[in-house]
Amino acid sequence: MSKKTVIAGTLILTSASLITKVIGFFYRVYMVNLIGSEGMGLYQLIMPIYMLTWSITSSGFTTTISKLTAQEKAKNQTGNMGRILKQSLFMTITASIIISSFLFFCADWFSATILKEPRTAFAFRVLAFAIPFMSSGSCIRGYFLGLQHAIIPAISQVLEQIVRIVAIYMTASFFVPKGLNYACVCAVIGIVSGEVLSFLFVFCNYIRFKRKKKYIKKPSITVTKAFYMICSMAIPLTASRVVSSFLSTAENILIPQRLQLFGQSATEAMSTYGELTGMAMPLILLPSAFLTSVSVSLVPEISEASAINKRNKISTTVYTALLFSSILSIGAGVVFAVFPKEVCYIVYGHSELGNLLFLLAFICPFLYMQMTINGLLNGLGEHTFIFQTNVISSIINIAFIYFLIPMYGVNAYLVGWFVSLMLTMLLSLYKIYCCTQVKVQFGNCFLKPLLAGLAAGLVIRYVIQIGTPSKMFFLLCISAVMLLYILFLMLLGCLKKELLQTLKY
Repeated sequence: MSKKTVIAGTLILTSASLITKVIGFFYRVYMVNLIGSEGMGLYQLIMPIYMLTWSITSSGFTTTISKLTAQEKAKNQTGNMGRILKQSLFMTITASIIISSFLFFCADWFSATILKEPRTAFAFRVLAFAIPFMSSGSCIRGYFLGLQHAIIPAISQVLEQIVRIVAIYMTASFFVPKGLNYACVCAVIGIVSGEVLSFLFVFCNYIRFKRKKKYIKKPSITVTKAFYMICSMAIPLTASRVVSSFLSTAENILIPQRLQLFGQSATEAMSTYGELTGMAMPLILLPSAFLTSVSVSLVPEISEASAINKRNKISTTVYTALLFSSILSIGAGVVFAVFPKEVCYIVYGHSELGNLLFLLAFICPFLYMQMTINGLLNGLGEHTFIFQTNVISSIINIAFIYFLIPMYGVNAYLVGWFVSLMLTMLLSLYKIYCCTQVKVQFGNCFLKPLLAGLAAGLVIRYVIQIGTPSKMFFLLCISAVMLLYILFLMLLGCLKKELLQTLKY
């Protein structure tokens, strides 16, 4: 596998990730305007269940097929590649049919008893049809990733997002006027349509590729051997992701239920939940899309440096990753903290979410930093440690949700999230030190960007008080705070020529 192929594949997947995140963000803005905060709350109750089914049926298989396909390709065992894919498809489709059947026939019980929200039952029945297509498409995408044909999985991701929006736009006038439960069905139809079209795209490309590339060799492994190879890799991967996904799902189910014990009505609790998870969080997470390319490129760098014990390269890579992530995360946090109501007004047309976005701004740096730190730990092969810290983080969140939300409302969840991220980040930084003996430069990586961000934010906060409020004025102020932030970073010595050259490389 040539270095150019790896770089090209990384760029393609990174570009696709950026595009899908941007499309996904505008998709959520459209959904908010279509069904409101309560409708987004119902929709956000459905999505964790959908992601849990993905964890069970697809998450481990995609990575497994990719790795096994790459291995068999290196051995020129083309017949084994097809056998592994077919065996994986059989396993995932079987699991998907079982889960889809449960979701379809037990939707009423599940919605009323577990979620305590009967309005989601119809949506779950429709969602059940997406699961087999989702799992099958994930297997074939893993196959193409193993072959280093990254363009096909990349296009399928973008296609899925586009089809979602088109399907919702075409069906909204029929479903939305009938009530929020039907509005959720409209959103789920978008999911089903996206999964079906994405599957058809990768499947047709697989058929075309198979016809073009005639397999001469017969499989050298039996069906039983292929089954064992798949299970030995897929089961541990799936188990860890299912546990993490299950805990995350539990968090999302509990939030609206515990908000009702705080004194909110069912409608108010669902609206608050929708504002938090469907409106404010997507805003906070949007800038993190720009971390993807750097994180993807730095992971193999530290992996290679660790393998050959190049301490200088490890130190440079860790420093570069943490500094870049800190600069981006603190910059984003400053914008959200200084302009919370203005950002909400620009995006959603109203500023009611301002207080919630202001509180989330303080979580933003820790959230972004943990994304990068997890990338570094992955490069060091510390997958088990990442899983353990994720479990600890989820348990802390669930404890705050269950015990403190009834007393303090949604703010208790935000405090719990902040505490869990802080603890996870400190544990992860210590783990990086134990693995590499590289000491984190807290002054350059954290203190200086924080000072630059505070200075830029205070200057522009004063300016905004004397201006005439308008969307254009707010956009200019946000641009100005970022320019000032970059200037102060340069004055403090954070943005040096060496850093920019490292990022470019």
